[in-house]
Amino acid sequence: MRIAIFSDNFYPELSGISDSIISLAKELDARGHAVNFYVPSYSEANYKKVGLPAEEITLGENTKITRFFSLPYGTGTGQGRVVVPTGLRWLRVKRFKPDIIHTQLFFALGLEALIASKILKVPIVGTNHTAVQEFVRYSPIRSRTIENLLIRYVSWFYEKCTLVTMPSKSVINEMRQFGFSGECRIISNPIDTKTFSPSSRKTNLKNKLGFSKFTVIHAGRLARERKIDVIIKAIAASKQIIPEIELIIAGGGSYEKELRFLARSLGVENSIKFLGVLSKPALAEAYNASEIFAITSTADTQSLVMMQAMACGIPVIGVNARALPEYIRPENGILIEPGDVKALTEKIIFLHKHKNIQKKLGDGARAYSIRFSAPEIAQQWEKIYEKVIEDYNK
Repeated sequence: MRIAIFSDNFYPELSGISDSIISLAKELDARGHAVNFYVPSYSEANYKKVGLPAEEITLGENTKITRFFSLPYGTGTGQGRVVVPTGLRWLRVKRFKPDIIHTQLFFALGLEALIASKILKVPIVGTNHTAVQEFVRYSPIRSRTIENLLIRYVSWFYEKCTLVTMPSKSVINEMRQFGFSGECRIISNPIDTKTFSPSSRKTNLKNKLGFSKFTVIHAGRLARERKIDVIIKAIAASKQIIPEIELIIAGGGSYEKELRFLARSLGVENSIKFLGVLSKPALAEAYNASEIFAITSTADTQSLVMMQAMACGIPVIGVNARALPEYIRPENGILIEPGDVKALTEKIIFLHKHKNIQKKLGDGARAYSIRFSAPEIAQQWEKIYEKVIEDYNK
């Protein structure tokens, strides 16, 4: 198959969307499919922000990347870009001769995908990775009217797709609330379970990275809606019982200064390490050198970093919000209520005291993550693409 993938969010932007579609493309490429990405251009500063060289990523012999001029746009990553729609990008797509178009987002390049589908008479599949009510907080114009218009637009957009997929039931429920009535399916983001896998070198990794005997880790973009302040407060409270406890924060974003200030104000700045953006192998090492992954976000539609941590065999403590309870099960982690610092503190101390339960949950996390491996998810997408193309041609 020849697959055109449109996304307003791509490498080098720190994003679960970018990571997931790159993993998918690599698998599709390895299976002999031709993939062409249509994505924004990024400035040198965007690459520098995450410590990457300003050069194109290579994803495989059959995968190409077409970039369009873009402008900076404020998001939690501090790297957001926006492409101004022209309605003429279908001309570039025509040269590729796709069998199917897959749009990952509903912004400008999503519109270009719809236009290309209509003019070129090619079926289109849409994926919604976004908690729309959380996204509207980044609108440059804040008003109830604008929010309602955005919500209506998102529903209209996905109604135009032959099939829509979402990474969790929480996104489907939100979309149905907004009036979306199209056909949809839950498809997980793919997990790189080879890079993210358990290591028998935990002690060596702790020494190499300078982690403490008991380490809690969090990873992802540092944005307000991820509520990382709750974790920092719980670490401060846990130190009374676990003096050696340490919090590792991997990732970058607009909220970092406030988080550092909070750590200083609570007197735990020496127990919290901000590692910045890490490569996948480095992030896998950090997970394997830690005991617990904590996530307190109320905006995640799945959380790729959480699934990567599970793949490394460490238990998760997360909040009962949006998609997290769909993936945090009794066999792989513990759920608490959003914003509950006391409960998070208690669960951290509980797992510190009960190493056997910590190990049991870690083993369960690894076993659970395997069903979302990149090869498994790519195989699901192959079947979806083939069915959509077949039905469209009929």
